[in-house]
Amino acid sequence: MASVSNPGPARPALADRPLAIALAGMAALAAAMGIGRFAFTPLLPMMLRDGVLSLAAGSWLATVNYMGYLAGALACMALPWLFPRMSRAWQGARLARWGLAATVLLTCGMALPLPGAWAPLRAAAGVASAVVFLNVSGWCMARLAALGRPAVGGLIFCGPGLGIVLTGLSASAMVSAHWRAAAGWAVFGLLCAVLCALVWPVVRGAAQRAAGADGAAAGGAGPAPPGGPAARALLTLAYGLAGLGYIVTATFLPVIARGVLPAGSPWPDLFWPVFGAGVALGAALSTRTPPAWDRRWLLAGCHVVQALGIVLGLAWPGVAGFALGSLLLGLPFTAITFYALQEARRIWPAAGDSFAGLLTGAYGLGQIAGPPLVAGALRHAATPQQGFAEGLAMAAGALVLGAAVLGGMARRWPVPEPVPLPAPRER
Repeated sequence: MASVSNPGPARPALADRPLAIALAGMAALAAAMGIGRFAFTPLLPMMLRDGVLSLAAGSWLATVNYMGYLAGALACMALPWLFPRMSRAWQGARLARWGLAATVLLTCGMALPLPGAWAPLRAAAGVASAVVFLNVSGWCMARLAALGRPAVGGLIFCGPGLGIVLTGLSASAMVSAHWRAAAGWAVFGLLCAVLCALVWPVVRGAAQRAAGADGAAAGGAGPAPPGGPAARALLTLAYGLAGLGYIVTATFLPVIARGVLPAGSPWPDLFWPVFGAGVALGAALSTRTPPAWDRRWLLAGCHVVQALGIVLGLAWPGVAGFALGSLLLGLPFTAITFYALQEARRIWPAAGDSFAGLLTGAYGLGQIAGPPLVAGALRHAATPQQGFAEGLAMAAGALVLGAAVLGGMARRWPVPEPVPLPAPRER
């Protein structure tokens, strides 16, 4: 009689594999942030060339997108109060999938010859990108914690940078082939759909947060961190200044480079992928900083690095200056968010996600202020280059001010040294 072979242990589902979860989170953020939110930057020069958009109208479309991002972040903050009986982990998976589906449709919608619909489409894309960012990152990190592999979560935050690289290189090829911007939007919508298809079988159901994880984060003995409300307000201010500081370059980088470099140069379309590569590299490096390092000094250093990247483009307006400046601007992009949320948990552990939501709102307000600031400078400047230079100088000043605020906080309220536990006595 033939023996029945042992089929062996069943392979775990995708939602139980840490690497699959991290890669799904990376793909989701590449779709929602790199494409749904930031694809407008490399496509803006194409829309200007096609004559379907003016620079002032482009600034307005960027602004409504950032307003949508702020609205989406605030809506996610309100959900626990609106639906208190629904599991937040289940909300995370469901809302993330809805946001990804909306991102695909809204990106494809920009390919339609309906200029009157572009503003609501970009506003809705901002809402969707915030919903995906907050819910995918929360779901994936909770799921990885439940599986005992939280360190793998650093891969998730490489997603925005990789998405920016993908859109930047694709747009550069489209410009060389003399494509119209509408075709670019359609291609990016297709790329977004492919990325979403990779996420769909993984991000589903409850994250099954590890038992006791929340209590460990919120409970904890020890004195309250010094600074109180003043420290929270200053951290919020510094984080908002970071949103204002980077957004001018992140919105207008290809347009600025085209106005300075010789006509026909291929470089203006390549600086945006350089920025994205810096974002991905910085995300990977930020997860390796020792836990004992003061996050406020790290944040101050990130602000200074971004300010230096802006100043390089102003003082050295050539290929090398723009390339190095784009890299320096991108390196701290995700690290600033990572360190700020860590510092938020340290100085106000009892607030849970509400303080993180407040920081996200302040960052969104900073982003909203950037494009109108540039539009005002362009109206009063003799040349577009002079207007952009004024806007970039103000953005660099905002980052330096944020670094000064964070450095002052670190000096005023130093992190106390950990108290060593007494050695157990022998019985």
